[in-house]
Amino acid sequence: MLRRLTPVLLTLMVVALGITALAARPDDGTPRRSADFVVLVGAAGLRWDDVDPQNTPTLWKMAEQGAIGSLSVRSAHRPTCPVDGWLTLGAGNFAAWNGSRPGGGCPASGVTVEEPDGIGANLPDQPGVVAYNQDKLAWGATPGALAESVRCSVAVGPGAAVAAARPFGRVDRYESTLPDDPAELLGSCVLSVVDVGTVDDDDPAVRAAQARQADTRLARVLAARPPRSLVLVAGVSDTDYPARLHVAVADGPGWDGGWLTSPSTGRAGYLQLVDLAPTALAALGRPMPERLFLGRPAMTVDDRPDDLRTAIAAPADADREAAAQRRVAGWFFTLLAAAQMALAVAVLPLLRRARRLAGPHSPAPVSRRVVAVVELLLIAAALAVPAALLADAVPWWRGQHAGWWFASVTALLIVGGTAAVRFTPGHDRTLGPLGAVAGLATLVVGVDVLTGSRLQLNGVVGYSALEGGRYAGLGTVGLGVFIAGSLLCGGWLAQRVRRGWRPAVLVAVGGAAVVIVGSPYLGADSIGAIALTAGVSVAAAICAGGWLTVSRLAWATMAGLAVTIGFALVDLDRPAAERGSVGRFLAALGDGTGGLTVHRSSTSNFQTLVNSPLTVLALAGAALVWLALLQPWGGLLRLFGIYPAIRAAMAGTGVAAGLGGVLGGSALDVAGAAAALVVPMAALAALRVLDHSTDRTVPDGGRGGGEGGAARPSGSGGADPSGGPGPGARDPAGRPGPGGADVPGGDAVPAGPAGSAEGGSTGAPSGGTDRPGGDGAASGRPAGPAAGTTPGGVATRPRIPGQAPPASTESSVR
Repeated sequence: MLRRLTPVLLTLMVVALGITALAARPDDGTPRRSADFVVLVGAAGLRWDDVDPQNTPTLWKMAEQGAIGSLSVRSAHRPTCPVDGWLTLGAGNFAAWNGSRPGGGCPASGVTVEEPDGIGANLPDQPGVVAYNQDKLAWGATPGALAESVRCSVAVGPGAAVAAARPFGRVDRYESTLPDDPAELLGSCVLSVVDVGTVDDDDPAVRAAQARQADTRLARVLAARPPRSLVLVAGVSDTDYPARLHVAVADGPGWDGGWLTSPSTGRAGYLQLVDLAPTALAALGRPMPERLFLGRPAMTVDDRPDDLRTAIAAPADADREAAAQRRVAGWFFTLLAAAQMALAVAVLPLLRRARRLAGPHSPAPVSRRVVAVVELLLIAAALAVPAALLADAVPWWRGQHAGWWFASVTALLIVGGTAAVRFTPGHDRTLGPLGAVAGLATLVVGVDVLTGSRLQLNGVVGYSALEGGRYAGLGTVGLGVFIAGSLLCGGWLAQRVRRGWRPAVLVAVGGAAVVIVGSPYLGADSIGAIALTAGVSVAAAICAGGWLTVSRLAWATMAGLAVTIGFALVDLDRPAAERGSVGRFLAALGDGTGGLTVHRSSTSNFQTLVNSPLTVLALAGAALVWLALLQPWGGLLRLFGIYPAIRAAMAGTGVAAGLGGVLGGSALDVAGAAAALVVPMAALAALRVLDHSTDRTVPDGGRGGGEGGAARPSGSGGADPSGGPGPGARDPAGRPGPGGADVPGGDAVPAGPAGSAEGGSTGAPSGGTDRPGGDGAASGRPAGPAAGTTPGGVATRPRIPGQAPPASTESSVR
């Protein structure tokens, strides 16, 4: 009865862990009404390194008494030109101005602003811009949504007119330049948008003059601000390649000191341009528009240094790191893909010659030194991504040659990690390197997530605040490495216990990983948690041996669906502004706008698929596995037959990485990151299994398939259960003797009773089989003195008449 209930209990455990991880949400602390007026002051291109107490004293004083942060100015166009930034500010969503863009740059012509009555203004191009954003772009932004949410708005300057124009092009009140005394103008409407100029020159002296001019205009605004007003200063756009982080300052009632943040970033000190519109409405106590803003209202958090110079140094340093990350990440992943492809080519001849065959025509074995070097290179390749993540603990981006500093630090960490794996106890065993590498990778990513994901923010293998996709939690590459590492760790641990305990071990390890990935306090990736739940369910279903039967697949599918449905119900029950990606998608399906979400996801998948070096890693890894490792001479089928928990872990990794990438809009990026870890370790383990294909042992007395037994080469005698010498391994004709069976990796695979095998086979042909899906157990009736051979090349011996079956069919593996 307990055995029948085990799948049900494990399924319930996975469901409970998954929903618990996804349902817990922190208090977002959304600010209530705090102002009677809001003034949005924009300066295109303004960065924190432009701010100092001598050149920009007004902004410096405002930053001292207000809240500050780094502003990501992502829009629907790269780079975010000034007109795109102002349009995104007024839309509360990623928007872009239409028109010709020579060389992919900014629009060739300026914005036309008509002033027909001397009070307001009109943008004749606005209706076409609205249609362009809603029909042509994937975000479905509505330019003018902010202005439509208030009864009256003021715009000063052409950029502000773009932000304050209603969808049909009307600006309620407009001035082309800031008056000497703008008090009456700013007090005439609850919302004012002011353009104080652009800071865009590369020459330091000219740039300082532009920043000083913007600061002078800001001083006039602050002197004339209405009572109980919130003033938001933002560097609303980039001015050229590459993208940068910009200034964000909030000063007003309830905004005294601290870091700016928002639920859209989840990171203290970081804000998005799309957050400014909902922040203004929330401060005024106005409802959000029917078509929800993509941004969320900003808030303040503590822990900002008291000294402003020290506080400003943090966002300025983050800007430098983000800029360096963009330059370094491309060549790092390109080199990683090239190195792994070169290793794949180098491994092929070793796989063909690794298995020692009997007879005079057997190919000469590869030198042990060559094999050892290739093994070390495979370990180094698998550790490259974790080492690159750990390298961000060192401020390499501050050096003059940032790329070389990063390469040097990463290389040292790879060498150190490879040495640690090499000298880890148990390295000489078949699964020793696999377990050590998986453990190191899981530890590096897991500790980073548990400590706030500081290494992933703006890291080379993390995510960039300039991209605007993620600011906290687990990134795409980190998710792939963590999925692979945690499942391989679970499979390695499960292989060391008795078969009946293996599903519980995998569920325990995988469930903890689901909590880390999905919890909003940690990984904050609900899609990744759902995908990992599916992978854990598949792995637990087949880790005890045998094939993925219909019933096992049903339990695995039920667990994944239960977590997805459970989280969807919890997410839908939240307020609209607090829903996650799953809840927003289901709500969009309900109101008929789900097609936009699907289009956005499919567009993101396609762009990532064709532009990412990780796609090459995923495809190259799949080609090596399918065309080489899974061939009869490749060793992976043999590995899966002896270590079913490893087979289960790799199958679960494939399921989780594939789902996580497609559902998250990152195509094969998650799979590529997982392949960077799994494929080198699979190749190394396959080499070792083939190398020991002629080794023999006898049963281990039922120690449950752990890696504890000793293996002795053929011809040197078997090993008894205690590891001592046993009967002769072969007779003079080369046939197996009574001491044990020919198995890969030195694993004892005894001959069981007729018609029985741990892998689930019955009625096997005479001579027995070693099915790839089982634990390497042979079954069948004696068929003479010669040993049989499985399709995967695993040699078996016939059962000797009268010999009692061993106490356990599990093997003692090397």
